[in-house]
Formats: sequence, structure tokens, C-alpha cells
Amino acid sequence: MTQKWSKEEEKINELFNEMFSAWSSGDGRAFANCFTEEVDYVTFFGQHLKGKKEVEISHQNLFNGILKGSQMQGRITSIRFINENIAIVHCIGNTKMPKQKDYPKNRESINTNVLVKQNEEWKISAFHNCRIKEPNFIIKWFMNRNNK
Repeated sequence: MTQKWSKEEEKINELFNEMFSAWSSGDGRAFANCFTEEVDYVTFFGQHLKGKKEVEISHQNLFNGILKGSQMQGRITSIRFINENIAIVHCIGNTKMPKQKDYPKNRESINTNVLVKQNEEWKISAFHNCRIKEPNFIIKWFMNRNNK
């Protein structure tokens, strides 16, 4: 990996750390600031938020309500640069509620992100999140059946 890409990966890691910190602070505006103005944000419930303002409002409502006091952690699992200004990033994230001691494994989600570099800053332009689940026996059966 060249030094240039290494520096860009550092900037991308900083962006995701800002996002985790904003969530853990319950700050919808700071959370939304990690995204572009025209972001397409798909939640793990399948809700499609369109634009930074929708991300800010919906998350601030969550932070003031059901997710009040929750904490977020995460780790980037891959970064693939399409060119100097576009990257595909996969990240695994997890939240814990105030009364929980540890981050529960069953709350892990994986998200796919399309990042764009604007004014020398990386921002998330597309985000799609889903809960990580083990396939149930029916899905395993179909998967094995199709491999025969």
C-alpha cells in the first residue's frame, strides 16, 4: 500500500470515529455531519432516509428517545479505493444501552458505505446497514440444497 492511500485510510478512520463519538454523545447534528448533503441512508429496518437533514432529525429523535444514553463502537473491516475521491468501506458496528455492561454480540450490524472526498474531506454518500445474523435452519437447508 502506498503512503498516499495509508494517509487517506487514516482520514477515513477518523471520520468513522467521529460518527461513533457523535452517536455516543447523542448529537444528531454531529452524527449527520459525517454524511454528504444528498446522502442515501438505509437503516437495518429498511427505512430509506434521503439527505443529511433527514439523518440528523431521525437520529436526534432516536437519541432523545429509545436510544437515549446508548453508546456505539465499531471497526472498519475493509476500504477499497475506486479512485482518489471515491471509496467503498465496510464497517461492523455495535451499540449498547445505558444499563448494559458490555456490547451484546447480537446487536452487531454491518454497513456498506460509499464515501466521497469533498474539499479534502471524506464524507459518506451512501450507507446501508443490516443486522448480522446467523442463517436459520431453513436458509441453511436452501443454501445446501442449491450447492448439490
